[in-house]
Amino acid sequence: MKENRGPGDAKGDPLDAGTEVGERIAVVVTAYNVAATLAPTLDRIPQSFRQRVAAVVICDDASSDRTYELAEEYGETDDLPVTIIRNAKNRGYGGNQKAGYRWAIDHDIDIVVMLHGDGQYAPEIIEDIVAPLEAGRCDAVFGSRMMVPGAARRGGMPLYKYVGNRILTTYENAVVGLNLTEWHSGYRAYRVSALEEIPFESNSEGFDFDTEIIVQLHEAGKTITEIPIPTYYGDEICYVNGMQYAKDVVWYTTRYRAHKMGFGSGELAFADQGYDRSVLSVSSHLKILAMIGETKPGEKPKKILDLGCSHGRFGEMLRLQGHTVVGVDAEKVDGVGDRLDTFVEADLNQGLPTEVGQDFDVVVAADVFGHLAKPDQLLSELVGILAPRGVIIATVPNIAHWYPRFRMATGTFDYDVRGVLDVGHMRFFTDKSFARMARRAGTRVRSVSNTGLPLEVAKRGGPVPSKVLRTAGVLDRLGLAILPKLFSYQYVFELEPA
Repeated sequence: MKENRGPGDAKGDPLDAGTEVGERIAVVVTAYNVAATLAPTLDRIPQSFRQRVAAVVICDDASSDRTYELAEEYGETDDLPVTIIRNAKNRGYGGNQKAGYRWAIDHDIDIVVMLHGDGQYAPEIIEDIVAPLEAGRCDAVFGSRMMVPGAARRGGMPLYKYVGNRILTTYENAVVGLNLTEWHSGYRAYRVSALEEIPFESNSEGFDFDTEIIVQLHEAGKTITEIPIPTYYGDEICYVNGMQYAKDVVWYTTRYRAHKMGFGSGELAFADQGYDRSVLSVSSHLKILAMIGETKPGEKPKKILDLGCSHGRFGEMLRLQGHTVVGVDAEKVDGVGDRLDTFVEADLNQGLPTEVGQDFDVVVAADVFGHLAKPDQLLSELVGILAPRGVIIATVPNIAHWYPRFRMATGTFDYDVRGVLDVGHMRFFTDKSFARMARRAGTRVRSVSNTGLPLEVAKRGGPVPSKVLRTAGVLDRLGLAILPKLFSYQYVFELEPA
């Protein structure tokens, strides 16, 4: 990549231009083989806006025509403070944007607005694009050709592009949890501080960059505003492979939703607080609460040990049932001490800490044993701290569930952020293998039950149609009744000393 500051040599540093007070605005012009349209497009920038611009950064993506030379000539003759970035080799539409946004970050720009060098988007309304950012109402502004009904078709958008745009936008909104009128406009402005907080430089180098940056802004909790823009289709050359583009954006948004739900590596859901393994499934925890029950009038409260208690919210529910709760976890989360009677910070891989005490009526180990190198040793220790008639309630994911079987059968086995293939797992169990380990550790199984898929995780990335969830629930319960080994997502064991 080459950065040309030639115009700055003639007029001083381009960043010295613009208003003395207010936001520092840069216009990033994506340019590839736009020799015929670059100057006419820049000429259309309103004079009132020119006076406020700190820099016009023309990103030439290794054009094979005279785009670069004409950009230099324009910078020498016009009143705009022009800077030229020339990529040594073609980086693609997304790669070209990365170069411009990185320049804006490095040069302390406040607002960056993207303008296409082919003139497809109207420079005349560039002030409207920037205005919501200057007013502090949002972190990004997108021009939408779909906000005014019929405007896109009247502006010359081909029918197949219009239909494709609507279909993709509908899908992306549903999967990501947004309500944009258009995902596929290239007329955009960003607050540079928002760009600094998202990993945009890891995005695609292609046209799907625009979709990926929307998802990242949403994940980071940034506010997006849309304004209507006119549609113009002229003689510009379209370099987009429509089918490949559709495939790429559908795949990316689908992966994002999967990551929000806990499936896959999880890097797209970068703003998540991390996997709270104490809340593996609402159904299993409700089952445990029912098994323990509430303290009845005149009855002594149960003394309960909650292993892997995380933030202590499950222990708090047990306390609301009238019990005394001691929690143990390797990390002390803010607020956990207020939710439990006692909290002990300890790594259970090092054994049970003596500070937890003795004579527990119930030990709850929800999704704990799979995260230990030697779970049988801890289970043996737990037997020694039980009160007479005390029990251990343990939940374990079922490695024989259809999901991990499918991943292994298709050669796509890997760890997920949550669930059966949780990245923290060191041991995996079926119902029989866990029962064998329990017997070796000096306990016997008093009861065992199962749970189906925790379908509530589908809502983590956004709303889900209730009919979809109801249908999935019916199918999962049917499978659980017919083929429990295949459809049991989790087992709940009640153990007692042998």
